[in-house]
Parts: sequence; C-alpha cells; structure tokens
Amino acid sequence: MEPTDLRVALFSGNYNYVRDGANQALNKLVRHLLDAGAQVRVYSPTTDTPAFAPEGDLVSVPALPIPGGRGEYKFALGLPKAPRADLEAFKPNLVHVSAPEFLGHAAVAWARERGIPVIASLHTRFETYPRYYRIGFIEPWLIRRLTRFYNRVDRVVVPGNSVAELIKSWGVTTPVGIWSRGVDHARFNPQRRDDAWRRGLGIPDGVPAIGFLGRLVLEKGLDIFAEVARELKRRDVPHRILVIGEGPARDWFASQVPEAIFTGFQSGDDLARAVAGMDVFFNPSITETFGNVTSEAMACGVPVVAAKATGAMDLVEEGITGFLVPPRDVTAYADAIERLARDPEMRASFGTAGHARMQAHVWPRINQAVLDAYLEVAAAR
Repeated sequence: MEPTDLRVALFSGNYNYVRDGANQALNKLVRHLLDAGAQVRVYSPTTDTPAFAPEGDLVSVPALPIPGGRGEYKFALGLPKAPRADLEAFKPNLVHVSAPEFLGHAAVAWARERGIPVIASLHTRFETYPRYYRIGFIEPWLIRRLTRFYNRVDRVVVPGNSVAELIKSWGVTTPVGIWSRGVDHARFNPQRRDDAWRRGLGIPDGVPAIGFLGRLVLEKGLDIFAEVARELKRRDVPHRILVIGEGPARDWFASQVPEAIFTGFQSGDDLARAVAGMDVFFNPSITETFGNVTSEAMACGVPVVAAKATGAMDLVEEGITGFLVPPRDVTAYADAIERLARDPEMRASFGTAGHARMQAHVWPRINQAVLDAYLEVAAAR
C-alpha cells in the first residue's frame, strides 16, 4: 500500500480554534500526509475566530462550550447528520481519532460498523484533570472509560515510552506505537536570546529568569509553581519569575505571584525570544504526554526543572539537561531551582546538553512514523 492510496478521516476536539500543542502537532501531521500524496479530511468543532489557518480540508462539527469556566474549548455531542453525510461521501479507508470525547467515540463506532481501521493518538492526560477541579474521585472511573476507548481501536500512538507504559498499566492491550514531537530548530535555538529585551522587562543582567510557558490553566500545576516561587523568595534566591502565556487562570495566578513578569501570549519569533530569555524552565505539570514547551526550552539551551511524570521523563536527563522532581514536592523543586539559579556554569552545561539532545527531534522524521503506522494498519485490514 502507498501513501497515495490513503483516504484519512481525522477527528479532533480542537483542530485550530485554540492554539495548543496537540492541535499544532495534528496540523503538522496533516501537512506531512498531504505532501506524501494522501487524502485527508478533518472533522472538528470550529469557530469564527480560529487561532490559525488549518491544514487540509476542515469540516465543522456542531459543538457546545465546555462548562466550568473553560468555555474557550468546545465539545461535540457526537457525529450529527451533516458531518456524517460528508464522511460517508468521503469514503475513508482509515480513521484517526485524537480525543476520547463524544465525537471520538462516535467516529470509532462508525468505523467499526464498516470494518475501517482506526488509529487513536493520545495527546493529553485527561484522567488527571478532575483533581484540579475538586472532583478527583471520578479519576478511577475515567481511567476505565479511557481504557475501554483505546482497546476499541487498531493501534494507539503516544508521544513517548512513559505514556505507553502508563496506558498499558491501565489495561490497554491494543498495540502501541510512538509518535514523538519535533521542534522548529530554525526558530527555537540559543541565538534567540536577547538581553536587551530582558532588560526592557525589568530583568537585570546576571539575575536568573525562572520561566513558565503555556496556557494559564490550573491543570498546568500553577498552584505548585506559586508555592515554589514563594519558597524561593523566602530563601532569598536571586531570580525573577517570567510567565509566557495566557489563559482563564491568569488573574488567579497573578495574585499568587504578584512580582512575576507576565508577557502575555507570544508566537513565532517573539515566542522563541521569550523562551531563550529564560535561565531555567520550570514545568510542574503532570498532565503532559510530551511537553512541547519543554522541548522548545531545551532547544533554546535552557535547563529544565520538571515534574517526574509522563512527558518530561522522556525528555529530561536527570543531572545532565535538568532535574526531575516528585510532582508536588515544593521543597525539592525549590532545591533544584536554587542550585541552578546560584550556579551559572551548571546552567550553561545543562543548556548545552539539552540543545544537543533536541537535535534528533525533527518533524518530517517524526511524522513519517505516523504515516508508516497508517500504512501498516490499513494493509493489515
């Protein structure tokens, strides 16, 4: 079977209406598929104000805002008549589902009824979200639902070995492959550092900037970040907090770290400059499956302190490119950041090693692994 034989229906909960790592990876994958000659049609909720232009043909699926203060994201209730008719007319020979929500379940059911192979990609650790919104008691039930979902497809592709081991521990028996993530090295590299830009923000030369990069939402570990910031201040560690990103928890986070510098949302070369302007990247999130932000920081030569959890475990080499810390251990986080803040030679060594490690993460090779998985699964059917 050849790429030109593929007709892929891709289902996404958010293909381009909010910018995040998952949908950017999906768009890069679709571009790779189209360049290889495959036909692709994407089914996703949409908006009149998308974050960026979509790759490929995008079919809008009716959806509702997610309740609970997260209305920027949407969820479809299933596969209604209009997109279903479009899907029937497209006649895919492979279905790819990227989220285990109602639309994803409907797509899997549609494909199974017709004997069409299905690949699922796992982008986010949804089972961890309830603990941040005071409904952690549903986590075991959610894991059972996720396990059932991934056991109904022909293959699961995950960003790294840590996630593969995690879902196998749940009881997922479907074959698992790796779809890592690439880095735009022309954009994210140490040469992007601009000390004049840092000074303009009020960060003096020689004072380490401890950076956060990502959407400002509770599940990114903002509570732990704030506690660690207070501990660093108590210890009189020289530093400034640099926060890159926007999100619904911004006001809350700003109240917890009142001395932090907030740059707001950054993109393109401005984002690369901001990342390279960090001296330590601090990522306490346990919801990551890969952590594009971590790889971008490493590509910029920035040492990392991160939660010892999925995603970071596949990227950070302990004591070489950064430190991995038990997820909610505020003292251990502060110890690791303090070591780096007080030791510029260690920062330089870790940064150089991280930059070198990221050179293997290039998008064409990484996306080819997914295309190869498509061909294998389709041929087997």
